[in-house]
Amino acid sequence: MDFPLHGRSFLRELDFTNEEWAYFLDLALDLKNAKHAGTEVQYLRGLNIALIFEKMSTRTRCAFEVAAADQGAHTTYLDPSGSHLGYKESVADTARVLGRMFDGIEYRGDDQCVVEDLAHLSGVPVFNGLTDLWHPTQMLADALTMKEHSAKPLSETAFAYLGDARFNMGRSLVISGAMLGMKVVIAAPPQYQPPADVVDEARVRAEQSGAEIIITDDVEAIAGVDFVHTDMWVSMGEDEAVWDERVSSLLPYRVTEEVMNLAGPDAKFMHCLPSVHDNMTTVGEQVLAKYGLMGAEVQNAVFEGPRSVVFDQAENRLHTIKAVMVATLGR
Repeated sequence: MDFPLHGRSFLRELDFTNEEWAYFLDLALDLKNAKHAGTEVQYLRGLNIALIFEKMSTRTRCAFEVAAADQGAHTTYLDPSGSHLGYKESVADTARVLGRMFDGIEYRGDDQCVVEDLAHLSGVPVFNGLTDLWHPTQMLADALTMKEHSAKPLSETAFAYLGDARFNMGRSLVISGAMLGMKVVIAAPPQYQPPADVVDEARVRAEQSGAEIIITDDVEAIAGVDFVHTDMWVSMGEDEAVWDERVSSLLPYRVTEEVMNLAGPDAKFMHCLPSVHDNMTTVGEQVLAKYGLMGAEVQNAVFEGPRSVVFDQAENRLHTIKAVMVATLGR
């Protein structure tokens, strides 16, 4: 197999052309079909990949580890207690050490500059598992899920995102949707909308792809979309003190059955997970006790309902992350 993106890092969506972004999706679907058919070819046999996690993860870690194992590669997991990164050893020094031992490096943490420095100094492909600014591996999983659950091509598919769109999910969704020629509706209070420079970049890509970008505070703008996305109202590492303001500001953007009906009878619900959708977690219990809400950003009836595709979306983290590694490291 030819790998035209061999040797490239995977740091943010905007580092790729619209055509290259679509290539990742096509490769992911091929690899998924091969895994399910039992015909998967190992393109990463004997390679070693470092997984640096400064933020906790279920899907990202498991997807990288299983994808690497499926492809014959080995992984080394480094959590905050497993390395000196940022404490006794600089990012620059860590990058130059790991680059001599590993064929690729994944990083999940806060600062985009860390993953950028790792890529610049390590000399090997580096993969962004999530930063505060971008979540590109999630975007491929989301796009593959929409592709699989729509009878229309992505270029004729519309999706909406409701909630806090200032950071990685909102930013990445508007960019990825623009690159794929989709109709993108971001519905959020003005103070929670994506930064203007990100929206400007999305409109540039939309001119190339034919996408439509709508940034609004009007929930009714989601009428007619094929998919409704949301995310947790309070991100990892944020203080619990922000909950009062978030609930007050974002409650009108909560994904309820009424909101799904507004989107349309065939609209599907998506969430990158984890989700506060019931009271079966510590956060869920706190939200119910303090605000009287069973679930926060989404009603449990929607999350567990027949229109929810969140676990197909979660599985697709495996296949799309595998595609990223095969495309950039395959041989």
